[in-house]
Amino acid sequence: MPSQYRSTIYGAIAVLIWSAVLHLVRIVSEDFGPIGGAALVYTYSAIFLIAFLGLPKIKLFPKKYLFIGGVLFVAYELCLSLSLGFANSREQSAQVLIVNYLWPVFTVLGAILSKQNRAQLGVLIPGCILAFIGVCLVVSDDLTSLVTSFLLSIKSNPLSFLLAFSGAIIWAFYCNLTKSIADGKNAIAFFFFLTALTLWGKWYFLDVGFNHNFTFLSVFVLVLAGGGMALGYGLWNKAIINGNMIILAAMSYFTPVFSGIFGTLILNIKLTQSFWVGVTAVTIGSLLCWQSTRIATHQTNPVQTVLDNTE
Repeated sequence: MPSQYRSTIYGAIAVLIWSAVLHLVRIVSEDFGPIGGAALVYTYSAIFLIAFLGLPKIKLFPKKYLFIGGVLFVAYELCLSLSLGFANSREQSAQVLIVNYLWPVFTVLGAILSKQNRAQLGVLIPGCILAFIGVCLVVSDDLTSLVTSFLLSIKSNPLSFLLAFSGAIIWAFYCNLTKSIADGKNAIAFFFFLTALTLWGKWYFLDVGFNHNFTFLSVFVLVLAGGGMALGYGLWNKAIINGNMIILAAMSYFTPVFSGIFGTLILNIKLTQSFWVGVTAVTIGSLLCWQSTRIATHQTNPVQTVLDNTE
């Protein structure tokens, strides 16, 4: 199998793993607490990544990348894991995840504002509106009284939703900045180590303790969550180096759909009609935002259009 095809398949597997593994993080937080559970997951992930990618050679990384990229990555992972851990229920954790999946929209907007990309506004604006309406539908759980239900759901647990929304914005910054400051280097293992260290520090100083639920099943789920997260990042790293980025980008925008499906299977929850309508809207909105940049690029660079059509 040619290297590009194999690498693209790696990316597809990574998307599926991420869609499932974050629901496992929710189960770990139920077993070991929001902070302690997250600390354990990222500790295992760091160990697996080091085993998968080797020890990071810190001296080879640009200092700007280590500092700025590290701060943004740790902040995002903290927002993501804690938003799941602090959710009031498994159903709400599934809603929180969809809020986090606004990051593709924010990434596109960030690239346009920083003048890294151009966009066709006639496609971009409807895409953004559709994605945000989709989030409202996911969170509201009620199609008949959308605004009232949305506000009540946010009011019931503002911390989780704020963390998820903040994480989406932070990850968009990370995606837009990393390419320009990383100099082709990958410090993902080091960033996971920093995330685990930060969580352990938070756990220690807040003195929140563990739920002490160290059973065979809870440890098994913990290992799956940590290993799965590490494997997903490891495979994605290989995919973006040699894979077909057009296919990978389009596929990653379907993550909310995969996440909803895995949520019903792993968390054993029944998701409402409003949830699935919202997930569809978020996915289509994100795809429209991405497509708006491709249309603008092809309009200004017809040579690139020919190249894309030959891939």
